[in-house]
Amino acid sequence: MFDLKDYLRSRRVMINDALIVILDHFGHTGRIRQAMEYSLMAGGKRLRPILCMAACESVGGQLSRVMNAACALEMIHTYSLIHDDLPAMDDDGLRRGKPTCHMKFDEATAILAGDALLTLAFEVSSKFQEEDSPALAVKQLQVIRAIAHAAGFQGMIEGQMQDIASEGANLTLNALEALHVLKTGALIEASVYVGACLGEADSLQIEQLCTYARRIGLAFQVVDDILNIEGDPSILGKAVGTDANRNKNTYPALLGLENSRSFSRRLIDDALKAVENFDNRADPLRALAQYIIERNQ
Repeated sequence: MFDLKDYLRSRRVMINDALIVILDHFGHTGRIRQAMEYSLMAGGKRLRPILCMAACESVGGQLSRVMNAACALEMIHTYSLIHDDLPAMDDDGLRRGKPTCHMKFDEATAILAGDALLTLAFEVSSKFQEEDSPALAVKQLQVIRAIAHAAGFQGMIEGQMQDIASEGANLTLNALEALHVLKTGALIEASVYVGACLGEADSLQIEQLCTYARRIGLAFQVVDDILNIEGDPSILGKAVGTDANRNKNTYPALLGLENSRSFSRRLIDDALKAVENFDNRADPLRALAQYIIERNQ
């Protein structure tokens, strides 16, 4: 039987080791460097880079091909959290069980640390190996474009803007889904696409894996909304009840808690169906889908 706990632990070690190597290349001094490491190495699920790695494995790809991209995805995710927590955004004081970057350092340093992680992500993801073939170089450019699109104004940033603009308004279920497909789902889908692309998946495999990713991306947000109501702050590493305090549109607010749970389960069932024709190399993806609705943080 597949051991997800052991898989997550081993992949987190690989990602954390790779991130430290990248950061250490720039030395240990400097306030921005310290703020970058503080937020990047504060813990976290590492879900996006792990999904990238698992997608690569599911099509028989080599993990060495995706490590730079996986690290880049985590840097972009961390940058988004640093900026989300700022006073002008969600104004949060706790992230991953620690003071947020602007609380630990200051607001200007947090902004610049986020900017630095975002730009470093593209520096890292654009590194080519001498033995890379022209065809693989083309794939790497496709990957960079996909990450930029998912993180940019047509993806995550637009979703964040819609989330802010809709506070206090009453969105329809379709509008809420469209918002979260951008805010949360875009980078999750990009993570899976990147792993599949660099793992040299064929077009059908990429289509099936992207369907899987879209379903788990939305399910992840539904569960996040539920945890913001009934999660344990000491486990979550951040405050709960903040969505209601800010009059945010959430799935529990629209559907109720039990219907939200049912919806998340249906999404995961759809995700599992999308990869049902894959062999046991996709077991990590199947287990990760279940983990998303069973998690408590």
